[in-house]
Amino acid sequence: MALSSLHMQYHPAVLTFLCYALACAVILYTDKFALPARERRRHRPPFSRRGATVDILSRLPIIALVFAGFFSISWRPLYAGAGTMSFFVIFTGISRAKYRFIREPLVFSDIALVADVFKYKTIFYANSLNIVFWLVAFLYVFGVSALYMYLEPSILPDSHKLLWIILIILIADLPWILLFYGPVNRPVADFVQRLVGKPSVKVSTIRFGTFASVIFHFILWLGRRREKIVAELQERFFAAVQDLIGHDADNKAPLVIVWQSESFIDMRHCGVEGLAMPTIDRLQKLAVQWGRLATVFEGGYTLRTEFAVLSGLVPDDLHVDASYPYLRASHYTNVVWPTKLKNAGWGTHFMHPYDRTFFLRHKAMPQLGFEKMTMLDDFGHDSLRDGPYVSDETLTRKVIAAVEGQTDDKGNFLFVASMANHGPWEPNRVEGMADPVEIYLEILQQSDKALGELVDHLNGLDRPVWLVFYGDHAPLLKSFADPFPDPRTDYFIVPLAAARKSQNAPAVPQNEEPWKLLEAMLKHANLHRDDLR
Repeated sequence: MALSSLHMQYHPAVLTFLCYALACAVILYTDKFALPARERRRHRPPFSRRGATVDILSRLPIIALVFAGFFSISWRPLYAGAGTMSFFVIFTGISRAKYRFIREPLVFSDIALVADVFKYKTIFYANSLNIVFWLVAFLYVFGVSALYMYLEPSILPDSHKLLWIILIILIADLPWILLFYGPVNRPVADFVQRLVGKPSVKVSTIRFGTFASVIFHFILWLGRRREKIVAELQERFFAAVQDLIGHDADNKAPLVIVWQSESFIDMRHCGVEGLAMPTIDRLQKLAVQWGRLATVFEGGYTLRTEFAVLSGLVPDDLHVDASYPYLRASHYTNVVWPTKLKNAGWGTHFMHPYDRTFFLRHKAMPQLGFEKMTMLDDFGHDSLRDGPYVSDETLTRKVIAAVEGQTDDKGNFLFVASMANHGPWEPNRVEGMADPVEIYLEILQQSDKALGELVDHLNGLDRPVWLVFYGDHAPLLKSFADPFPDPRTDYFIVPLAAARKSQNAPAVPQNEEPWKLLEAMLKHANLHRDDLR
């Protein structure tokens, strides 16, 4: 047999090293395919021979650990080499697929979403992960492994077998385990920080390949000293609102509603004609500030825009937390706006008609200062009867009911994250329609109508009301544009009911960033910063 003959030609140690070297060569070559050539040219750091050498050498220990893992379960060097190559190439392929879909390579926090990808296949556009996928994956992993186990001889020494087995297991697994041990993790994280520099997933993927980039960013996330950073952010947070002066003189406390509209963008910006959006046109006339909103991420990851608005923090300031801030939400408790409002005596309420565990919101939102949560299980939604997502009409009724249940003796902050516009826009999601663009436009118009009902109700309240409406990101509407020529969404800051003053004149459009939205609203509402401590 060919595999046996290789074992006969080479000493086991030499064969093992050769298999590791071959794996390294293949991995270093294939790593580059995680991003297309144009992205590699755009984000590649300036070339230096020393830097290129360091980047290559930094990958070798990670490849060695993965190789050791496969070797420890088999004691077969050819199998370990093939398994290691497959492992890295699969990561590279997943990264490239993700980039083609949402313009970002694989990041370490995506590992935390693996279970959600299979649980919520529709929202991740992952319906292809069906029985055929699992059958092929099972046959590849276990079928090929079984062939190697049968055809390739083991090189486990005949003497002291248990000792050798334990030794290789320790070599393969102990370094990963020690990463979670503070005295080891911190110096390793400091070293990786010097190696990586400012975290950038595209730059790191180009320099180190997908899997090594994921590991390095994970090490940074584990070893990140957040307490000092958060204290500095909090100091800057207060400096940013230093000019908020005065206090609303109205006897009744204000109501602030922030409506984050899923995948919302006014398609008339993109040349679409005949789109009826009367409520959006009305908000533009009523707004004290409106315009285009910069996107934290194009086409997905709602939580990044959501956290930027709620926290007032620039994503770059979050370091490696920026990709999935809810993983360490507790570190930002005292920085975010809902906590400030709650400490000032306001009621805080988060409403989102989707599974409460998605993006860990069931843990993160209470840590971010929300006293009450209304999630999917409060809506009585039946996907077979009502469609994949709760409509904005149903959500509007729930918001109105929540508002009616409030008292006006204290301020109330209600953050609403809709779902109705989310893709995929499959045939017959809207009866009689098959084209994704037409379906999306129809749902936009339905959402506009529901928003109009909410505005009418809020405008009739006997208290100051402020409505902040914005789209979290452009839709993943690839049949229309890939990518969107201008991914910025729309936002409006609108005084309603008793908040409207005679001097509220229509504003000219103004570009804004998500992390400045609530600060801008508070300025227009003339709320004093001391009320938010």
